[in-house]
Amino acid sequence: MRKSSNPVMRGVVRDNQTGPAGFGAGTAAAGQGAMWNQYGQQADPYTQQAPSVSRQLTIDDVVTKTAMTLGVLTISAIVSYFLVNSNEALATPLMLVGALGGLALVLVATFGRKQDNPAIVLGYALLEGLFVGSISFVFANWMVSGDTSAGALIGQAVLGTFGVFFGMLLVYKVGAIRVTPRFTRMLFAGMIGVIVLMLGNLVIGFFNGGEGFGLRDGGPLAIIFSLVCIALAAFSFLLDFDAADRLIRAGAPERAAWGVALGLTVTLVWLYVEILRLLSYFNSE
Repeated sequence: MRKSSNPVMRGVVRDNQTGPAGFGAGTAAAGQGAMWNQYGQQADPYTQQAPSVSRQLTIDDVVTKTAMTLGVLTISAIVSYFLVNSNEALATPLMLVGALGGLALVLVATFGRKQDNPAIVLGYALLEGLFVGSISFVFANWMVSGDTSAGALIGQAVLGTFGVFFGMLLVYKVGAIRVTPRFTRMLFAGMIGVIVLMLGNLVIGFFNGGEGFGLRDGGPLAIIFSLVCIALAAFSFLLDFDAADRLIRAGAPERAAWGVALGLTVTLVWLYVEILRLLSYFNSE
C-alpha cells in the first residue's frame, strides 16, 4: 500500500485500513460474538442488538470538513493580520505562537493518532491562522518595495495557492500523473532533502549573520529553492488526494474526514507561504 509523504495523511490511512486490524474486522467479530451470551451459552441471534456502525466517509464529508478548517484558519489569519497592523510588535510573538503551537498539534495528531479529533484539527487551524496572518503582514509590508500593495501581493498568493490546488486536483482526476510507489518515494526523498537544506541554512545562518547558504536572501538561489518547494508542495497534493480517495473506497468512517482536512490544510499553508515568499522576492527593493 502506498504511503503519503504527508505524515498526517499517512496516519489517517494507517488508522482506517480495512482487514483484520481495521474497522472492517470489528463488525465481523461483533457479529460472531452475538451468537453467545456472557455465560457461554448459545443465544438467539434475533434478540441481539446490532452493533452501532459509523457512517462511511464520502467526498461531501471531506469537502465540508476541509471548508470548516480553512474557514477557521482564514478568520484567524485576518484577525492576526489586523492585530499586527495595529501593533507591529505583535508580529514575532504571533508568528512564534502560531508556528510552534500548530506544529505541536500536528505532532500530537500524528503520533497520538488523533487526526480525526475535530478539536485538534480546528485548534491547529486557529493557531496556524495566527502564523499565516502575521507572516503575511511581514512579507507584504516589510519585505517589498513601497510601490507594491500589500493587499495585491497577498491576493496573488491566495489565488496562486488555490490555482495550484485545483490544477493538481484536475491532474489527479484525469490521471495525467499516476501516484505510484516510485513516485511517492521520489517525492518523499525530495521533501527530506528540502528539510535538511532548511535546517542547514538555519544553522549556518547563526554563524554568518543570518545569510546561511543564501536560500532565503531573495537572490537567484533563493528563487530556485522556493520554486522547488512550491513544486514539492504541489505534487504532495496528488498523494493527499490519493489517500483520501482510498479512504472513501475502503469505506472508512466519516470521522476520517477531519484527518484528510488536516493533511490538506498543512500542505495548503506550506504552499501559500512559499508562493508569498517568492512574490516578495520579485517585489523587493
